[in-house]
Amino acid sequence: MVKIAISGGTGDVAQEVLDALVATRKHEIIILSRKDVPSNPLPQGVTQVKTTYENVEELVQILQGVNTVLCFILSDMDPGSVSQRNLIDASVKAGVKRYAPSEWATSSLDYLFWYEGKGNIRKYLEDLNKDKQVLEYSLFQPGLFTNYLAAPHQTAKHIFAHPLQIDFDNRRAIILEGSEDAPINLITVEDFANIVALAVGYEGPFAVEKLKEDDIKAGDVKSTWIPKINHPSLPADQVEPVSKVFFSGILLAINNGAYRVNDAWKRLLPEYKITRAEEFLAGVWVGKA
Repeated sequence: MVKIAISGGTGDVAQEVLDALVATRKHEIIILSRKDVPSNPLPQGVTQVKTTYENVEELVQILQGVNTVLCFILSDMDPGSVSQRNLIDASVKAGVKRYAPSEWATSSLDYLFWYEGKGNIRKYLEDLNKDKQVLEYSLFQPGLFTNYLAAPHQTAKHIFAHPLQIDFDNRRAIILEGSEDAPINLITVEDFANIVALAVGYEGPFAVEKLKEDDIKAGDVKSTWIPKINHPSLPADQVEPVSKVFFSGILLAINNGAYRVNDAWKRLLPEYKITRAEEFLAGVWVGKA
């Protein structure tokens, strides 16, 4: 169980995610909204707080004890992304562990000028974590909700299925010439909301430390740990220095493409099925992590 804050929590997608989180009966949830707190009772475990997002210190107080912030502030309603920047700054000050910025759409923002704020926040979070991880964050990008293709039928509880240029109701579509095979990712909003709910409690991601190439070349290894080569042939007093040199060399070699080899024998022996890394590692680690 974790404490979750949902900003912009009265929007369509936010409410779909809220319902999925409430259904787990695992979390304490705070909804942040510019709207007045409703008089009708909220689901068990859910409270709502009114905020303007203008005062960082006020947001810090609201976020006390919060593990995860899910932001649904509409980028086109947040000029200069000021509200979301304040929310991010407050999350850092309050000790929030995880943050999901207001994405909930797609990866490339080309031609989607109304999503400009999403790009600004991506850069803000990237810069924030440039030297070290200050705030763990994830960009949730579903692509296109399949529910929109059901218009005019409303197949989700909160998402309004407005017509798109692929119109099943009238069996017609509009596309750009030459784009017949252009890929589109589709997922129902119900599945997406459930995935977000599962992701909130997911503990799988690796803790990744990023080192600078110049530091490694200078012999300055700034990671918090170094894999130890405890080979029986290596004297105990040599484990530390040899491990450091070996570790540094491998990092530089990988960066230089040294571990990318050709597939000549794979092509010459096509009948031999090579075990994929995913299969091998799943056999070792599934159920043990």
